[in-house]
Amino acid sequence: MIQLQKVVKKFKNAAGEFTVLKGVDLTLRSGEFVSIVGKSGSGKSTLINMITGIDHPTAGQVIVNKTNIYSMNESQRALWRGKNLGVVFQFFQLLPMLNLLENVMLPMDYIGMYDFDERPGRALDLLKMVGLEAQALKLPVAVSTGQQQSAAIARALATDPPVICADEPTGNLDSRSAEVIIQLFDRLVKGGKTIAMVTHDPSLTERTSRTIIISDGELIDETVARCLPLLSHPQMLEVTHRLERSTFPPGSNILQQGQHVDYFFMIVSGVVEVILCGEKRKDVTIARLGPGQFFGEVELMRGGKSIACVRAASEGAVELVALHRDPFIQLLGESSMTEETLGRLVQIRIEENRAADQRGKKR
Repeated sequence: MIQLQKVVKKFKNAAGEFTVLKGVDLTLRSGEFVSIVGKSGSGKSTLINMITGIDHPTAGQVIVNKTNIYSMNESQRALWRGKNLGVVFQFFQLLPMLNLLENVMLPMDYIGMYDFDERPGRALDLLKMVGLEAQALKLPVAVSTGQQQSAAIARALATDPPVICADEPTGNLDSRSAEVIIQLFDRLVKGGKTIAMVTHDPSLTERTSRTIIISDGELIDETVARCLPLLSHPQMLEVTHRLERSTFPPGSNILQQGQHVDYFFMIVSGVVEVILCGEKRKDVTIARLGPGQFFGEVELMRGGKSIACVRAASEGAVELVALHRDPFIQLLGESSMTEETLGRLVQIRIEENRAADQRGKKR
């Protein structure tokens, strides 16, 4: 549904030129509810503005709903946006002289969508959907901030666009009003909409199907963020720069038991099986690991060779990203919380290995 290809955005001011987005590649699939997070100044709002066509990339392409949106002129893009994108702003951007019903009708009027007599009824249905039917004839100033944001979402849906882009939609709301908005987004996604939401609230990212982290104008590898969530964003970005990628066909060996291990492996897609292999007994499966999980930390942190075999499961190929031993050890020295967390997991996995070994000997 949304594809950014090598997108660069540079700005110039009195202090000189600086780059906000540094060759961003991003794909969002239809029906996803995606949160975009990052520290202040990381580039997340600029990124969402590339998708909406509000801002122009310095280089690269932005394709939304199969359309290269920067191949059009401003007028063409504005009309295209009216039909394909609903935009929700942090500060609502409702016109103060129009009531809520008229604000919701405005996008239909702008692009001439639906018959003139049909528009008020459709706008009222949308306000009813967000719980504002009784406030339809009130001006924005006469309703709460949460109700204003709900009205802004109804307006974003006025032309039934497939994509909703929201920039900090709950940033000015209390927790109760924010919950109403997120529940509404959940319903929209279940109805087939694609939503990209910029947020600074970690509790909201737990509600989305996918989280994109941007740091200093670059996207952090999503697998790194899932496997090593206790790292700072700059640390995650450094790991992203050092990753090595590989793919293994179904049933193939990734690590042999007793093999020297030089990498911390993180699973991007597919399933791996951790197996205790034995020459004089049957193999014992210790664990099956999937996307967002990892292996190799036992050997790297405790030293020695692989304590088990690791294979790609027979049902499909496995895609991995790997961090070499040296930057991995350096990373642990820079993040005590990550080192402690992995240390506890190492102990658990060693105990699981011993228990599996005992089970194998009894067979």
